[in-house]
Amino acid sequence: MYRAVRTLIRSLKIAWIFAYYRLDTFFNQPVLPWYVRALCWLMPWRYLIPARHSQARRLRLALEALGPVFIKFGQMLSTRRDLLPDDLAVELARLQDRVPPFAGEKARQIVERELKHPLSEIFAHFEPDPMASASVAQVHAATLMDGRAVVVKVIRPGIGRVIRQDVSLLYVLARMVQRLWVEGRRLRPVEVVAEYEQTIFDELDLRKEAANGSQLRRNFDGSRILYVPEIFWDYTRQNVLVMERIQGIPVADVAQLHAQGTDMKRLAERGVEIFFTQVFRDSFFHADMHPGNIFVSRDNPSDPQYIAVDFGIIGSLNAEDQSYLARNILAFFKRDYRQVAQLHIDSGWVPRDTNVHAFETAIRSVCEPIFEKPLKDISFGMVLLGLFQTARRFNMEVQPQLVLLQKTLLNIEGLGRQLYPDLDLWQTAKPFLENWMQERMGVKAVYRNVKEQAPEWLEKLPHLPQMVYDSLEQMKLHSATDAQSQRALAKEVAAERRRTRRLGLAGATLLASAAVVSNPAWLQSAADLPVAAMAAGVLGWVLLWRA
Repeated sequence: MYRAVRTLIRSLKIAWIFAYYRLDTFFNQPVLPWYVRALCWLMPWRYLIPARHSQARRLRLALEALGPVFIKFGQMLSTRRDLLPDDLAVELARLQDRVPPFAGEKARQIVERELKHPLSEIFAHFEPDPMASASVAQVHAATLMDGRAVVVKVIRPGIGRVIRQDVSLLYVLARMVQRLWVEGRRLRPVEVVAEYEQTIFDELDLRKEAANGSQLRRNFDGSRILYVPEIFWDYTRQNVLVMERIQGIPVADVAQLHAQGTDMKRLAERGVEIFFTQVFRDSFFHADMHPGNIFVSRDNPSDPQYIAVDFGIIGSLNAEDQSYLARNILAFFKRDYRQVAQLHIDSGWVPRDTNVHAFETAIRSVCEPIFEKPLKDISFGMVLLGLFQTARRFNMEVQPQLVLLQKTLLNIEGLGRQLYPDLDLWQTAKPFLENWMQERMGVKAVYRNVKEQAPEWLEKLPHLPQMVYDSLEQMKLHSATDAQSQRALAKEVAAERRRTRRLGLAGATLLASAAVVSNPAWLQSAADLPVAAMAAGVLGWVLLWRA
């Protein structure tokens, strides 16, 4: 009963915000059924509350009013530029995840419950006032007993119940959009909500974030370009994460970076290098690299090093996607649009029966205007977006791993241009991609693959004759089975032909009988003609039809 009341209250709040921010204007499209548009026209708030801002801004304000779960949904939606108009995506990207903190005493209770020890036995000091507070968790400064400075991330109490409730409502709204709006089917809102549901519930288990951080730290162990803080697994649980506290300059604080004499050109280029290293060397990339999660070390301004935090969202590409993506990028900058189109088809990103020539023409119409600009002014992320949007017209399925990649690239590129406006991303990326392709497909790569697989081949070599014999026996068995199946099928076909001939003969005989019966010389009276002739004729036609 209590749960039903909470759901009702939440639904009423959503309805009020829907009315206050006049979201009904999104449903004025002529493609909607007439009764939906009529219902919107009959709503009383339409004549009482004016629409004060643009549609995109009103949607952003409504999501902010609805609270953390809807804010995070809007943030995720803002990355789906393959689905949204540009103005809507840009406005949703402005969503700020500012949430009032919960009490420090409650955070203390959660930590003690999870770690099963009093706080005084774990930390020499624990700051009750949070350093930062977000929709899912908040962060406290602390000091371990050995004097190491750490941060303690604590999941917000009761947030799981709130998320489940709001996600259920999101599903209801998504199904309404999908059923009532023709364009809604193309946007696949139910799938978008399902993707969001998986992402946000993953964030509720801090052990997954800790595992991502440990992997990323291992990938860049000893690196001069990226530092990843240490995870303290002894103090990490589902609702608590303890991590090394870092000291750095927020990457968005350009004034402070300039003040300490940071080499901004090198810093911007290293951001690009980090991205391509994660994507192509490791196939494990930080997919939430917005300015709030990136810092710059104070240690060596002339040789700047990034520091990354918050590893809740990680992307990955398989070997095939890596190869196709690298070849796509290289082909694009060589203006080889036929190769770009063919790679999309070969990778399975678009259907096999796609007309290559038509696809090539569509890609050329999108890409050629871009090359009218100097290379340093070309947005790499927008290039990928243009390619994906073009491919959508040729029934390209949404590739979640590519969407995450595009989002990350847009973040990195925007950040790099903010740090150093003359950043030429292509000149930075091209040598990396060419070296990667050479290592992947050159003679050294073949030798390396043979060397890596040689022990496995040598281990299987003694068993090779038996494997060949087994394969031949299996082929023989299949051949015998196939022959037996073919003989059975031939018998069935022959029997069916005989049945068809019998039915045809019987039908023809009955039709002939009907013709004979119709002769007055054979009838006792004229009244017998219709019954005899019709019975024989109908049965004859039925048998012929079955034949």
